[in-house]
Amino acid sequence: MSLIITYIGSKGCIIAGDKRRIGFYGPKEAREKLEEEIYSGKIKTKEELLKKAKKHGINLKISDDTTKIREMGDVVVGEVISRSTHETKRKRIYAISGAYSMVELTGSNIDTLKSGGSSIIVYGNKYTQELAEKTIKKYLKPKIKLIEIEKILESVMNSVAKNTPSVSENYDMIIKYNSIDPKNAKEIIRTTVLKDIKELEDFRNKLRENNIIASKNIQMASKIIIEGNIGTVTTVNENNVDIILDKSVEALNSEWESVVKPGQTVKMTITNLQNVSMGDIAVIESENLCIKRTKESLNCEHILCKSDNK
Repeated sequence: MSLIITYIGSKGCIIAGDKRRIGFYGPKEAREKLEEEIYSGKIKTKEELLKKAKKHGINLKISDDTTKIREMGDVVVGEVISRSTHETKRKRIYAISGAYSMVELTGSNIDTLKSGGSSIIVYGNKYTQELAEKTIKKYLKPKIKLIEIEKILESVMNSVAKNTPSVSENYDMIIKYNSIDPKNAKEIIRTTVLKDIKELEDFRNKLRENNIIASKNIQMASKIIIEGNIGTVTTVNENNVDIILDKSVEALNSEWESVVKPGQTVKMTITNLQNVSMGDIAVIESENLCIKRTKESLNCEHILCKSDNK
C-alpha cells in the first residue's frame, strides 16, 4: 500500500512518498481477495474499500501518518514494508545525484541489490505503477529542469491518489539540488547502504533482546506471591527482623536473580517492634506483606516469589 517515486538526475534528485498504511484483519482468503481488487484497480475510492471490506467480513485500520521517505546526508531513502507472521520484508531505494541502489531485505539480510545511474524509479503495486508511469511519460521531456520534475511528481502523486484507496492524498517530498562526480556518488551510496543496514541489524538485535527480556518479565511476574505464607520470624533486633523463608518461597532481585533461597534467612524491617515476636508468621494478605498475628507491615528490598523447588 505505497507509492514512492524517485527521480535521479545529474544535478539533483527528488523522492516523493505517500503516507497511507492499511491493516487487514479477517479470514486469509477474504483478505487476499480484497487486496487483489485493490491492486487490480477495481476499487477506486476509500468509501468503496470500506464497503467492500464490510461485505467480505474484513476489518480495516487505515492511517495516513506513515513516513516512507527520509534523508541521510546527501542521500534520499524510500522504503516499503510488508509483514507476515514470521518475517518482515523491506524494499528500499537509496538515491543521490547520478546514482542509486535498490535493496530488498528479509529482516536485515540482503536478498537482492541493484544499482544504476540517472533514472526514474516507481515503487508500488502493479496498478499504481501503471498510473504513475503513464503520467510521467506524458509530461517528461529531454533536458528537463529539476523544478519541472518536482511539478510532474506532484501531479503524479495527486492523480494516483484520486484513482486508488491504496495511496493517500497527502505525501512527503525531499529535493536535493547537488551535482556529484559519478564515481563519488556511487561510493556515497555504497557506504550509506552499508551504514543503514548495519543500523537496522543493530535495531533488530536490540528489539530481539528487549522481547526476550519482556517475555522473561511476564513469566517471572506470574511467580510473584500476592497471597500466602512467606516464612517465620527467627530474630527481632530493634527495627530489623530475620525471617526464614518457607520451602516454597525465594527472594529475587530486580534482575530476577535468586538472592535468598527457600529455607534461608532474609532480612526485613518493621516500624513497631512491639507488634513482632520470634515465631511469628510473615504473610502476604491482599498484596500486603505483614505479620499474620498483628498485621504489622514488613518492608523487604527483594521480590518474594514462588520457588521452582517446591
